Amino acid sequence: MKKILLPLAGVLLASVTFAQQSSPLTVEKIMRDPKWIGTSPDNLTWSPKGQTVYFNWNPEQAPADSLYAITLNNHTPVKTKPAERQRISARNYGRYNLARTQLVYTFLGDVFLLDLSSGKETRITNTTEAESGAAFAFHDTRILFRRQRDLFTWDIKTGTIEQLTDFVSGSKPAAREARSTPQEKFLKAQQLELMEVLKEKKAKTDAATAYSNSLPKPPQLRPLYLEDKSLGAVEISPDGRFITYRLYRAPSGSEHTIVPAFVTESGYTQDIRSRSKVGAPQGSFESFVYDREKDTVLPVKTAAIPGITDRPDYAKNDTGKVKPRGVIISEPVWSDKGTHAVVEVSSQDNKDRWIMLLEAATGTLRLVDRQRDEAWIGGPGIHAGNIGWIDEQTLWFQSEATGYSHLYTYNVSSNKKKALTSGKYEVQDVQLAHNKKHFYILTNEVHPGEKQFYRLPASGGKAERITSLPGAHTVSMSPDEKWIAYRYSASNKPWEMYLQENRPGAKPLQITDKAQSAEFKAYPWREPQVISFKARDNADVPARLYLPEASKKNGAAVIFVHGAGYLQNAHKFWSTYFREYMFHNLLTDLGYTVLDMDYRGSAGYGRDWRTGIYRHMGGKDLTDQVDGAKFLAQQHGVDPKRIGIYGGSYGGFITLMAMFTTPDEFAAGAALRSVTDWAHYNHGYTSNILNEPHTDSLAYRRSSPIYYAEGLKGHLLMCHGMVDTNVHFQDIVRLCQRLIELGKNNWELAVYPVEDHAFTEPASWTDEYKRILKLFEDVLQRK
Repeated sequence: MKKILLPLAGVLLASVTFAQQSSPLTVEKIMRDPKWIGTSPDNLTWSPKGQTVYFNWNPEQAPADSLYAITLNNHTPVKTKPAERQRISARNYGRYNLARTQLVYTFLGDVFLLDLSSGKETRITNTTEAESGAAFAFHDTRILFRRQRDLFTWDIKTGTIEQLTDFVSGSKPAAREARSTPQEKFLKAQQLELMEVLKEKKAKTDAATAYSNSLPKPPQLRPLYLEDKSLGAVEISPDGRFITYRLYRAPSGSEHTIVPAFVTESGYTQDIRSRSKVGAPQGSFESFVYDREKDTVLPVKTAAIPGITDRPDYAKNDTGKVKPRGVIISEPVWSDKGTHAVVEVSSQDNKDRWIMLLEAATGTLRLVDRQRDEAWIGGPGIHAGNIGWIDEQTLWFQSEATGYSHLYTYNVSSNKKKALTSGKYEVQDVQLAHNKKHFYILTNEVHPGEKQFYRLPASGGKAERITSLPGAHTVSMSPDEKWIAYRYSASNKPWEMYLQENRPGAKPLQITDKAQSAEFKAYPWREPQVISFKARDNADVPARLYLPEASKKNGAAVIFVHGAGYLQNAHKFWSTYFREYMFHNLLTDLGYTVLDMDYRGSAGYGRDWRTGIYRHMGGKDLTDQVDGAKFLAQQHGVDPKRIGIYGGSYGGFITLMAMFTTPDEFAAGAALRSVTDWAHYNHGYTSNILNEPHTDSLAYRRSSPIYYAEGLKGHLLMCHGMVDTNVHFQDIVRLCQRLIELGKNNWELAVYPVEDHAFTEPASWTDEYKRILKLFEDVLQRK
């Protein structure tokens, strides 16, 4: 009997004894060297002049990453000095003027201006109060910044600081009514007629008031009363005339949950205040325009938005009174000269998204584009601020109107909309070139599981591919746009950093090579096959397939269900599920066939795939798993009676639904940090897919495993962190009580007293995966 090493958290390996070939790693070695997997660079940013690339990296295996740098002339990474790092980071988040000759940023709560040609730096503020949000304003003649909640500017020529807003908590004080009854007037006149001392005092008071009124007065700002609301989204027009802001009123009567932490330093149980549950009362939003020139405040008018009262299809038979839906209006994006402002308006039920022009002088909105989805609005670049101006008349934005997120332009004079990209692929990121003649886009056009970088003419036309390696790229472009630095990975190779000229055909230069330690490289990590199989509705389901050597094949299989729902894992680059990837290699070593699919609801495949779970989680996303099991049995010789399933979070939910509603398809399941009842999850995620429990109870009942627990036949392992503030420990406790009352056998619960939703302790990861492996070995290896 030899030892198989279980690769888990990248920090520890568990030793499990089986009669199989051993990995070259040893537990003792990994204990001494916890960062055995290696270290990848992250957060690539450029210096303002574009000669240096900074990135987080940890080749020394320190407790945390350090900031490293390379230059265009010296590609050897050098660790930056600790005293420099905060300022470097502050500059990385700075804002350029339109000419890109100056950079403004905040550092340790003060505002600085850097001239890029001379290198001269000017300190604008030096206060004990923290300033933030530094940017150029008033057509680049002033520096804008926030102090507490108000806006200020600093004039670049004169150095004058001006306060622009006066946001005040509470309501406007009620005006005092003058006491002017006939009786009061008579008594006052009588007193002044009879009492000389009162007449003299009044004369002195009147003289003092007249003198005071003749003196120069300090400028007065209009108080902008917040009432009982929270302030957000404060923006200013390029000429400084209009200031827009949004107020949020928190809901009343919304109850929050409590998550108890049992293992604490004090020895006392600590209650953690957590989220509310789906369907709880939601807050409301209002947007306003403060016209500094006219000293007026106007609400942004939403009642006339096209379709504002439309009901969703599932509620068409509702006979209640039709009311305008609540909306959230984004910060306006102004054209460079301030000719136009565009906003994104989202309905709070997330069925509609409007792109609209804001007429700031009147607070009115004009429609540019409406995207309606009876499921929910989403997709790459949607709700992500991917909107802007090419010139004073042409704006750009992303939309899923065709079923895939693509790039569009719209001319506000001709009202003509133009698609710049099209096809069955997604535009996943967009950046407009400084000269506004090109877009730089990241898409999965080559393959749904790849991310490649392109240059696209802003007027439309053929995109030029700039990156070339098969896999994924996350790109950071130099300020002059002549170079790109990027992270690149393949399915069996973690992320490394590359440098390349920003042009098609340029040769990439690898900068880092520490993502894999020597020990990690010694194991032949598999490159899983990226395949697809047919689902029962004839859809092609993308998947990763791990096939054991014929001599080791044991006839059993494991299906992994990724979490998050809207996430992609059947791709050609390094997975965020690297622990699971390593576990799948171990399972394959042991003779299992492993399938890891992008089921319905996953990211990367367009709108229809994304919304395929609307009103029924545990519907097509589950039948995809069942069809995957049949595919393994029919095409790869797997025994259909020896198939297991596992996953965490959403993957745990699917595992429970599989074990409860299709119990004859899976002999064993491991459900980790699982949602057991969607009525107890959060509002933002759940209401998109299932609406609200009190308005669409059918969707919640057919989507929640707790209602199907009586169907359990196979062997079920459940694992859950007790301090999970996302999927609460209460979820799994309620399900356990159901299983107890139903008299079910062959189930167990492993609890992790110090873990939140994402485990952090190596011992917890190790224990969890030892249990999962034992479950599969005990159940699926039976002949």
